[in-house]
Amino acid sequence: MNFTPLSLDGLVLIEQRLMSDERGAFARSFCEDTFHEAGLHADYPQHNHSFNTRAGTVRGMHYQHAPHEEVKLVQVLRGAIADVVVDIRKGSETFGQSLTVELSQDEATALYIPAGFAHGFQTLADDTLVTYLMGSRFVPDANTGFRWNDPAFDIFWPREISVISDKDLAYPNFGS
Repeated sequence: MNFTPLSLDGLVLIEQRLMSDERGAFARSFCEDTFHEAGLHADYPQHNHSFNTRAGTVRGMHYQHAPHEEVKLVQVLRGAIADVVVDIRKGSETFGQSLTVELSQDEATALYIPAGFAHGFQTLADDTLVTYLMGSRFVPDANTGFRWNDPAFDIFWPREISVISDKDLAYPNFGS
C-alpha cells in the first residue's frame, strides 16, 4: 500500500497494490500492521455499506460529537463518488477547509478520514456501492451533521443533486 497525505491535516489517500492476471485482480484493502506502521488508526469495530441507486445522490455532511468522533476508511466497490470532507477540529491548522476526492471502482484507492472531520459524498454513477470501516461504533445521541451547502465551507459537489434525505436537508449550518 502507498499512503499519500492530502492537503488537510491527517487526511490520507491509500493506493492499494493491484495484482492482476487472467482471473482478474486482487488487492489488500486493509492490513492492521501496515496501518500501524503508517501511524494510522487500525481498529475498526464497525463496517458499513451504502447502496445508492441514482447518480447525483448526496449523503452528508455527517459526524459524531466528542468523545465519539469517527475515523473512517472509505472505498468504492461499484460505481464512483465525489467524497467530501471538512475539517471541523477546533485548533487545527486546516479547520474549516474542505476537500473533494473522487473514488471509483476503477481505482484501487481508499480515503482515510481522521476523527474530527465531517463527511459526505455524492454518487457519480448509478448503482454505486460504498464501504466504510468505522473506527468507533455508531452512537445515535452523538450523531449530527450540517447542511450540505453550508456557506461557511467551500464544498464542491460536481453534479446537480438528484436525491438527498429529508434529514440531511433539515440540518442547520455548522455552529448554528
